[in-house]
Order: sequence, then structure tokens, then C-alpha cells
Amino acid sequence: MATTRRAKRPQPAKDRAYAYVKEQVLEGVYPGGELLSEGEVAEVLGVSRTPVREAFLLLEAEGLMRLYPKRGALVVPVSAEEIRDVMETRLLVERFAAERVARRDSDVVSQQLHSLLADQRRHLERGNRIGFVEADRLFHRAIVVSAGNAILTRLYDSLRDRQRRMAAAILARDPSVQRRYLEEHGRIAEAIAAGDPAETERLVEKHLEGAQRDYAPSTGSG
Repeated sequence: MATTRRAKRPQPAKDRAYAYVKEQVLEGVYPGGELLSEGEVAEVLGVSRTPVREAFLLLEAEGLMRLYPKRGALVVPVSAEEIRDVMETRLLVERFAAERVARRDSDVVSQQLHSLLADQRRHLERGNRIGFVEADRLFHRAIVVSAGNAILTRLYDSLRDRQRRMAAAILARDPSVQRRYLEEHGRIAEAIAAGDPAETERLVEKHLEGAQRDYAPSTGSG
């Protein structure tokens, strides 16, 4: 007896609008400070204004947008305070994780890190900034996951959207930092492979502090 497959239901218009606008914000296509209108987004997606309005409300609740009646929705810029909070949290988690991973048998994680380095290099050569941002995030996440603390991994994952948005903003302003990040990642991977906890921790701290300075010009924080 032939089995019948259920036709896949189309994604609701509200969900499509939400996913589309959020992705554009996180990738920096809609930069902080830009005012979006419901009509513009509705036209791009081929939907009515109602689902776009609902998507804007969800994004406002997430702190990514601020609604102004009859004017549109403002993409909320990344603040200096948010950058500081995110980077302080990353530094606490990643420094601990890197030191712990370097103390352990590091063959498996070293192979994973070198694979992710190859991904970053490929994205850099192809000029794929979005791909580089994701490969960059996965490199850091691999170290956190390998430390074996599930609570810290969940905390780190909660920063995903903020990391993507901040990194996309940096690379859009100065694509040349990709090569520096790749070189610094390579040195971190080498220190882990060598089983040198102190050097690994130092390199991670230096890398993240440098990334925080890269964010500063766009916020006017010095």
C-alpha cells in the first residue's frame, strides 16, 4: 500500500517576516540607526503589512528594534555598554575553557580547530564575510564545548546573536581584520595542540581584548 506524504505547510507570513528582518539586522544589512518601514519590508517579501508589524513587535521585545507609530521601526544600534558586557562575559568563559582544554588530551579538539581554521581561510579567500563570521564563532565555541561544562556552553550560546551582529559590523567597516583574526586563531590552536595552558589563556585574552578595541570606533567609546 502506497504511503501518502503530507504536503509541507508553508511558513506563516509572520514567521517569514521575523526570520528575514532578524537575519538582515544580525548580518548588518540593516545597520543600527536605520529606520525601516512596514511597507518596504512587506513589498520585499510579498506579504501584507500585518505580519511585518507582528515581526517588528517580536524584534522590539528582543531589543533589536524600537517602534515609532506612523514612522517605522528603528534598528537599535549596538551600545558601548552591550559590547562591554558581551566581551567581559566571553573573556570569563573562553579564558577558563581554553586553559582547561589545553591541559587535556587535545588531539580531537586540535583536529576540529584546524578544520574550522580551513573554513575561515576559505571564506576569507572567497570574500564571504558572512561565512567567515560564522566560522569564527564556531572556532571559539568549539573550545568552550570541549571544556566540558554544559552550563558555560549554554551561557556562551546565549550570546550567539549579539556575537554575529557585532562581528558583522566590524568586518563591514574593516574587512582587513579577518586576516588578523585568522592568524590569532592559528596561534591559539597551536598552543592548545602543544598542551600549553598558560600560553593558550594569554593568547585568548589578547585576541578578545583586541576584538573589543575593534568594536570601539563605531560606538564612540574610544
